[in-house]
Amino acid sequence: MSFMIYPAIDIRGGKCVRLIQGDYNQETVYNDNPVEVAKGWEGQGGQYIHLVDLDGAKAGHPVNDAIIAEIAAAVNVPVQVGGGLRTREDVERLLGLGVSRVIIGTAAIEDRNFTESVLGSYGDKIAIGLDARDGYVATRGWLETSEVKAEELAKELAAKGAETFIFTDISRDGMMQGPNVEAIAALAKASGRSVIASGGVSVMDDLLRLNEHAASGVGGAIVGKALYTGSIDLEDAVARFRV
Repeated sequence: MSFMIYPAIDIRGGKCVRLIQGDYNQETVYNDNPVEVAKGWEGQGGQYIHLVDLDGAKAGHPVNDAIIAEIAAAVNVPVQVGGGLRTREDVERLLGLGVSRVIIGTAAIEDRNFTESVLGSYGDKIAIGLDARDGYVATRGWLETSEVKAEELAKELAAKGAETFIFTDISRDGMMQGPNVEAIAALAKASGRSVIASGGVSVMDDLLRLNEHAASGVGGAIVGKALYTGSIDLEDAVARFRV
């Protein structure tokens, strides 16, 4: 299995920002124009753009549709989007904007009927976002923690057709301390599906450690802050893992 780098663009208030551990009070604005950022990542070899609608995650429904549509139209690589998708209408609308894959997070816990329904209808156009705090899935923009273990939920949804999981260890997100490689690899093994690592990737060695588990289903990594601070060079990273 190939290993792909997903440059991340988190959108809040129409700007490209980063939060620390999902805390809306700890925000850094990196660019006022997310569309230009997306084009820049594509120009540096990015093969798939990862977008998060932070306003949508908090509101419980997508908010930044116009910017998302503009980004999807501006780049020639696929785009995946998460943040507040909790209805079939949200999923259909975003896919209709040119998005290649949408990410279901909170709804995977709170509305299993909806989640299983869209998995049945859209298959690999749906990714399941599992954001975990101490192994338990967090919801509603990480503001709440459920009593559901990430590995158990992944196994259940894999049986319902989920092909891709995006796993974030919240304790590592934005902290530049490295990803929780053990938990990511364990989730891939438990689910038998592709798992994209998110949160904590800070240096090239983090990507190399994750890539060691590519054969077990670790399919790539979402990289955010490390790209914006320059501690990882996207062109270099993409070149290393290009098949």
